[in-house]
Amino acid sequence: MRHRRSTLILLIVIALTFGSLGTALALRAEPSTGSVGQMGSNVEPYTTWVLESASQLRVAAPPDEAATAAEIDQLKALAETRDEAALLQIEYWNAGPPSYRWNQIAVDAMLKQELPVPIAYRHLALVHVAINDATVAAWDSKYTYNRPRPSEVDATLETVIDNPNSPAYPSEYAATAGAAAAMLSWLFPDDAAMYEELVLEATQSRLVAGVEYPSDVQAGLELGRQVAALVIDRGTNDGFSTQWTGTVPTEAGHWTGENPALPAAAQWQPWALESPDQFRPAPPPAYDSAQLLEEMDELRTLERTPVTNANAMFWEFGAGGRRNHWFFNEEVSRMILEANLESDPPAAARAYTMLNIAGYDSIIACWDAKYTYWAIRPFQLDPEFAPVFTTPGHPSYPSAHSCISTAAATVLGHLFPTDAERVQRIAEEAGESRIWGGIHFRSDVIAGTALGQAVGEAVIASALGSGME
Repeated sequence: MRHRRSTLILLIVIALTFGSLGTALALRAEPSTGSVGQMGSNVEPYTTWVLESASQLRVAAPPDEAATAAEIDQLKALAETRDEAALLQIEYWNAGPPSYRWNQIAVDAMLKQELPVPIAYRHLALVHVAINDATVAAWDSKYTYNRPRPSEVDATLETVIDNPNSPAYPSEYAATAGAAAAMLSWLFPDDAAMYEELVLEATQSRLVAGVEYPSDVQAGLELGRQVAALVIDRGTNDGFSTQWTGTVPTEAGHWTGENPALPAAAQWQPWALESPDQFRPAPPPAYDSAQLLEEMDELRTLERTPVTNANAMFWEFGAGGRRNHWFFNEEVSRMILEANLESDPPAAARAYTMLNIAGYDSIIACWDAKYTYWAIRPFQLDPEFAPVFTTPGHPSYPSAHSCISTAAATVLGHLFPTDAERVQRIAEEAGESRIWGGIHFRSDVIAGTALGQAVGEAVIASALGSGME
């Protein structure tokens, strides 16, 4: 077994080295209105977020006929090394579209680091923008060159899986792996070696399966890494490292406390919003107003039950706090698989990207309002009132759960209309759970819901603005 694995790795290295001889990326700047993406005879344009156009990084032409024949011989040699472990790797990486496994890997990285939701969504938006733009760029090159799959050239090459219904060159799986691993290595440098090992596994699985040439993989890797470099440059300058220099207000009726959570997040650079305050809601009810006193009474008189407590705890600890990004990315993954988007990698990459941009931009907009108004929390207005769990350390208005969940539901409902009503109910429950938990006023939830919907619609408009559909 060890000898077979060593032989396999050696063949992969030889194959990738061979492929790199015929692959180079040509930089081109063209208008972003060009059509990209083709499934069968249908052409569909897709959005890019950091690339000026899908053809900006169009790869050089694939190897010639003689080089292609030599690559097929390499694939036949690799086919001889197929064993149970190799087949399991192929099955694992081929379980969905290329972005599917890398989304899991990225979300797991956020959970491992125990990142708060705002930071996790920021990181996930960066990762998926890189995957999205690399995939769209790969699609531009695929349908520029229309390279047949290896077994379509030589029918004696047996594949383990069906050929994808798209041209071979460059590899969308390699482009995704190159982009995702570069982003994750930048975000979590201590784990860079692990991500590179995953790149080898992902790309190796395509070669051993016989559905891609070594030069397809090499071109895809280089393309993905070039896109990631642009996204890293954007991330380096997105305001994430901005230090907050403000002070907690001391006037009566405001949020009070020490070490407010991420007050500088309102200064992060959004993807779809024109500015963090684009949809800033009107001021919340004054702390001594009749409206807020009525809302406080709603919390006091709420009949807490095991069900309301369980739902409140779920949205705080199961799908909130440090796990909201996990919850909604699990939702979109399921929708992607149910919609059979494994045959449409650009559409799958788009779904992940729009979801995580919606989460990230909704947080920026929410935090802008929170730290503009510094609204008081229920337990601060009435010190005798006890919420179900400890209140998060940031101002009350608007509700972050309502902002994020409604933005996510708005985007997902647009992308997957058959799930629209269900995800809308999920968002409503997420907002209502903050009332059940006793940590938000009704006006917080109402404002958060409206803000989240506006952000979600802005993300959709931004995607459509580049001719997404």
